[in-house]
Amino acid sequence: MKTNKAHANWQGNLKKGIGTVKLNESGKEFAYNFSSRFEDGKGTNPEELIAAAHAGCFSMAFSGLLTEEGYEAKSIDTTAKVTIEKADSGFKISKSELTTEAVVPDIDKNIFKELAAKAKENCPVSQALSSLEITLEASLKE
Repeated sequence: MKTNKAHANWQGNLKKGIGTVKLNESGKEFAYNFSSRFEDGKGTNPEELIAAAHAGCFSMAFSGLLTEEGYEAKSIDTTAKVTIEKADSGFKISKSELTTEAVVPDIDKNIFKELAAKAKENCPVSQALSSLEITLEASLKE
C-alpha cells in the first residue's frame, strides 16, 4: 500500500507565527498562519486541506461506485466545507459538509442518491473523519 506524506514548519508563537505546509509528491508549498485559520487572512489552513482531501476522495469513490454499477459520470463537482469551532479544551473540527453536482447519463435519480450516500460513508477520508458530522447534498445535473 502507498503511504503519503507532507511536511509542516511553524515559526513563532500562535498568533503572530507563520507556517508552511509542503506536499511531498508535487513539492507545492502553502503558507498558513493564525489569521488564515481562525479569521479571514490569506493562506491555507489544516481545515482547508482536509476539505480538499474529502472532496477529492468522495468524488473518486462516487465515480468508482457509478462505474461498478455500469454508469459513467461525465463530471462530478464536489465541495467540502470543514468547520472548526471553539470547544471546552481549545478547538475542535466538528463537521464536513459535502455538496456534489454530477452529470451521469441514463441514471435513475434514486440510484444516483443511493450511490452518493454509499460513497459518503465509504470513501477513505470519510472513514478517517468518522468522528465528525458528515452531511451530503447530491444533485443530478443534465
